[in-house]
Amino acid sequence: MDLWSCDSKILCSKKKILEYSDKICKIIKMKKYGRPLCQKFGFGKDFTAGYSLVQLIESSSITGHFSELWSRAYINIFSCKLFNHKIAAKFTKKFFKAKKIKNRILIR
Repeated sequence: MDLWSCDSKILCSKKKILEYSDKICKIIKMKKYGRPLCQKFGFGKDFTAGYSLVQLIESSSITGHFSELWSRAYINIFSCKLFNHKIAAKFTKKFFKAKKIKNRILIR
């Protein structure tokens, strides 16, 4: 999912990003495997700075990068277990208060 014009207060908040990780797992019924990794880095250039998230799930992972400069979020849900991608996209757009979302689905 690519999200544009997100609420920058949310994108800049580790607490909110971790909250998203917890809630999206519950909403799409994925079992978390361990604690999420959420680190802010990329300070060498303004366009690379921001938080990145990795949450392992029993069926694979949820990852994201959050661009503070562009107010964008890039989130991938990779899972061998089926889930409702429409519910995931709707929740994600609402959580980050995005004005636009582009959702790509790849069935393997």
